[in-house]
Amino acid sequence: MNNSFIKIGLAILLLLCLINMPYGYYQFVRFISMCGFAYLAYSSNEVNKKNEAFVYIGLAILFQPFFKIALGRTIWNVVDLIVGIGLIISLVLNRKQKTN
Repeated sequence: MNNSFIKIGLAILLLLCLINMPYGYYQFVRFISMCGFAYLAYSSNEVNKKNEAFVYIGLAILFQPFFKIALGRTIWNVVDLIVGIGLIISLVLNRKQKTN
């Protein structure tokens, strides 16, 4: 599976968290984010990008739905925004590296 699709999907899901959604949506996003970031960590580790793998592992732990980290809605919105934009930036940087 192409990592670009996962990153785009996660970025969209996280940025949609900024609008008022039902609580079930946030639970869904946490579970999908955990799975997506775990896959991205595995994929990064396979190509020896250890720093990226550690970042994705940290994000998978942050978003995991089993032992929730209570940060409050405002802080979660900031986290969602930063991670969503970070995923988009990583896509742009990977595309630039492939063209060079």
